Amino acid sequence: MVRRVLVTGAAGMLGRAVTAEFGQRGEEVLSLSRRELDITDPAAVRSALWRLRPRVVVNCAAYTDVDGAEVNCERAFLVNGLGPKNLALACREMSIVLVHVGTDYIFDGQKGKPYSVYDPPNPLNVYGKSKLWGERAVAEVGGRCFVVRTSWLFGPGGRNFVETMLQIGRERGAARVVSDQRGCPTYTVDLARAIADLVESGRYGTYHVTNSGNTTWYEFATAIFKLAGLEVELAPCSTAEFPRPARRPLYSVLDPFPLKETIGYLLPPWVDALERYLSERQKIT
Repeated sequence: MVRRVLVTGAAGMLGRAVTAEFGQRGEEVLSLSRRELDITDPAAVRSALWRLRPRVVVNCAAYTDVDGAEVNCERAFLVNGLGPKNLALACREMSIVLVHVGTDYIFDGQKGKPYSVYDPPNPLNVYGKSKLWGERAVAEVGGRCFVVRTSWLFGPGGRNFVETMLQIGRERGAARVVSDQRGCPTYTVDLARAIADLVESGRYGTYHVTNSGNTTWYEFATAIFKLAGLEVELAPCSTAEFPRPARRPLYSVLDPFPLKETIGYLLPPWVDALERYLSERQKIT
C-alpha cells in the first residue's frame, strides 16, 4: 500500500534527500517548506495534519545555526524544542508515525569514545540544548516516534562543510581547519535511506545514524581536497586558535548500536560517501 509521507523543512538539505528517498520507493510525498508549514504554530500544525492525513511525518525542520543560536536563543528553542512538541502532540492524536532528527551536539565530548543511545546528554551550547529539549518533548508526548540522531551532514541542496571547503580551496588556495574536534560525517542520501528503512521496521525508539568511521574536521578537509583534485595549502589548528561563539564538543562520535540490528546494515564509510557525493556533484555541475 502506498503511504502518504509528510516532510517538514523540505526545502533544506536533509528534507530534499528524504523527499527523494520516499519518492523513489513509490510513496506519496508531501513536501512542506518552512513557509508552507511553521512548526512553531501548534494550530497550523494540527490543521495541516488533519487536512493532509499523512501516515508518516519526517521532521527535517530545524534551526541549525549553531553560533547564531547563542544570540537567537528564543528562536532556536521555538523551532528545535516547541516545534517537535507540536508535531508529536498532533501525530499522537492522529496515530501518525513521527520521525524527529536529532544531533550529536547534545553530548559534551568528555567521554572520549563513541556515545551510545543510552549515554546521558550534556550539551555545551544553546543549539544542543534546544535540540535536546525537542527530543525530550517528543519522548514525553509518546506515540509512534523515532528520534534519529546524526552529525556533520553534507549533501546537495544546502550549505555544508564540503561546499565551504571547496569554495575556500578554489578562491583562496589555502585554509586553516580545526584538528582537535572528532565526529562522524554523514551523507544526507545515506541518512535518508536509513530513515526510510527505520520507518519500515516499525521499531520505534532512539537511533544514532551516521556514516561509518570517524574523523576530524582537518582530516575531512584533507579528503575533500584530495578527492576533488584541488591543491590547497591546508594547515591544522586547535579549537582554541579558532574561537567561535558556541562551544563545540571535542569528541561527538556516535555509536550506531542498535541500527544494524534493526535495519540490517550500517551506513557506508564516510570516505565512500564523500566520494559518491563529489562524483554526483560533478555530474550536475
